[in-house]
Amino acid sequence: MTSPLTLAEKLLAAHAGLDTVVTGQIVVCDVDVAIAQDGTGPLAIQQIEELGAGKVRAPECVFFIDHAAPAPRSELANAQKTIRAFCAASGATLSDVEMGVCHQRVAESYAKPGDLVIGADSHTCMAGALGAFATGMGSTDVAVGMASGKTWLRVPETFRIEVEGAFADGVEAKDLMLTLIGQLGADGATYKALEFGGPGIDAMPMPGRLTLSNMAVEAGAKCGLMPSDETTRAFLATLGREEAWRPLTADAGAAYERVVTFDLESIVPTVAKPHTVDNTATAAELEGTKVDQVLIGTCTNGRLEDLRSAARVLRGRRRAPGTRLIVTPASQATARAAAAEGLFDVFWDAGAVITNPGCGACVGIHEGILADGEVCVSTANRNFHGRMGNPEAFIYLGSPATAAASAVAGEITDPRELL
Repeated sequence: MTSPLTLAEKLLAAHAGLDTVVTGQIVVCDVDVAIAQDGTGPLAIQQIEELGAGKVRAPECVFFIDHAAPAPRSELANAQKTIRAFCAASGATLSDVEMGVCHQRVAESYAKPGDLVIGADSHTCMAGALGAFATGMGSTDVAVGMASGKTWLRVPETFRIEVEGAFADGVEAKDLMLTLIGQLGADGATYKALEFGGPGIDAMPMPGRLTLSNMAVEAGAKCGLMPSDETTRAFLATLGREEAWRPLTADAGAAYERVVTFDLESIVPTVAKPHTVDNTATAAELEGTKVDQVLIGTCTNGRLEDLRSAARVLRGRRRAPGTRLIVTPASQATARAAAAEGLFDVFWDAGAVITNPGCGACVGIHEGILADGEVCVSTANRNFHGRMGNPEAFIYLGSPATAAASAVAGEITDPRELL
């Protein structure tokens, strides 16, 4: 009889064709979904061609043009041209400039419970919210997975993140994740699986789960896993993919390297200060910090529910003079739904610029690069030196509600003051 397995162990054992695995074991696994984007895709394509593979073998192999969508410079346009030509010739799927960020698109259209997802982008771990083992890799490793349909992995140890209670009004999943990263440290979970569970997760809607899984890598984790439950099924049903659902959870009695417990009632609006994600403080502690730009969107917090949260704060208000406000939906589907609800009118009335779905200002290529000395409050997942295109700027990370409140006040603000 095999020992009880964590969710990570259960998923890797299934993809390796084994009854059980142990932490530290090296396994060769079948890949279900392999992705790359316009920053990492050209190198992956070069590696695939060097392997002599004319066709891709991963069941779902998708290239996303999202980081510079549409291209702001000729060299990026040429890289995107390479991706389009490769997809046309190889059988890979193309998600072009209008469709949105790879991680949101993977959750909407490709990943399903029980999958193994690899991607040439570190935030591929977001698909773990669907009960998939999803992880980022280098372009060469992803190229091998695309060409062969297989990859190798070390079975990670697992931290169990046990969540109970409910958020207070104005507090969101982003606040929980920033609190967790502040506690663990930016390298405190290196190559661990973060497995989220407990009654607080059971009651958490899918958008919040996606935010938590997205940022698992910011603590160094290999993946961020959620159970596949009725919430997962309902989410897939809204996308017309209910048939892809199946229940998945860790075995009772599974062994964890560490258990970290949170009561959501104790979480408050939290901000990551420059220039690391684990450099956290409460929003209230940072009040008075002048803000030049606010970015609401990205793969971390660009979903419909995130835009609703921001619009709730912004409705009937305008951005402060001297504070720019940029809203970037994570996908075309999100943008369409937000427009249909009238959220775009709320943002425009508040003085916002709404940009094409994609990575936009988050990665510092276009659509919102900061000037020297400027401060941005962003709902993204990283605030490193130069992340938004200028190493002389300063990036603070917060929830959509915190970002919207900061846009109105012109300084970092606890959103509970405006709700």
